[in-house]
Amino acid sequence: MRSEREMLALIADTAKDDERIRAVILNGSRANPNAKRDVFQDYDVVYLVTDPSSFKKDPDWIKRFGDLMILQIPDEMHDPPPGDSERFAYLMQFMDGNRIDLTIYPIAKLDELAKDSLSLLLLDKDGTFGPIAPASEKDYLPRPPTAKAFSNCCNEFWWVSPYVAKGLWREEITYAKYQADGVREQLMKMLAWHIGINTRFARNLGKQGKYFREYLEPELWDLLQKTYSDAAYDHTWDALFAMCNLFRRVALSVAEHFNFEYPLGDDQRVSAYLEYIRTLPKNVREMD
Repeated sequence: MRSEREMLALIADTAKDDERIRAVILNGSRANPNAKRDVFQDYDVVYLVTDPSSFKKDPDWIKRFGDLMILQIPDEMHDPPPGDSERFAYLMQFMDGNRIDLTIYPIAKLDELAKDSLSLLLLDKDGTFGPIAPASEKDYLPRPPTAKAFSNCCNEFWWVSPYVAKGLWREEITYAKYQADGVREQLMKMLAWHIGINTRFARNLGKQGKYFREYLEPELWDLLQKTYSDAAYDHTWDALFAMCNLFRRVALSVAEHFNFEYPLGDDQRVSAYLEYIRTLPKNVREMD
């Protein structure tokens, strides 16, 4: 497997040798001084170029980056493809384990390029950028909820939970699991706010909460693990109630911290309904 030094040199040298490429930016975890280093980190790269269409017309130029295992060109996966888009990407997984997610972006539209606090300027042939702030995680930190965001999260959590119960009662496990993902989305959002309070919203929690284990209280981490189950119906029921218990605990703490109103009535009524559905016989024609 090629080292980080070799990969960064390849990325930079490719740009230096091509007059169309005027600047190179490295984003993501490779630009993050706080990120844990491992063999699965991608190289998220932006080439700012004078003529994007010339790169699109000759895709073979990417062969210089290495022996490809698989390539994805997201912009060509639309049906029909967006013919007038000047911005496009090559997502390249190489046989040696390295991966480059390379975006080609017109330098003429630099003012429209989304800002990213995790950015390192690897090359600037024309001095276009001037001084650039050191890479930081500020764009990736959790933000405190508004009262509206908190209310919406609670409402969505308790609104979708009965869909899971309905799927389990009908023994439609794929439907139940799909709906449970929607419930989990709100749970993860609430957990991020809870951790944010405990860390003063100064810690990057990672995509899909991948760093939650570092910041959650051990008891809550154990309960979160219980929200994941196999495809057995009883286990999925248990996981649903674990999600409800965990959500309630952290949502009440978030509400208390921000002086928000927690919808306790919704919680109590929906929770009772879920318990009722779990014990409801399969041959009933109407609910009591």
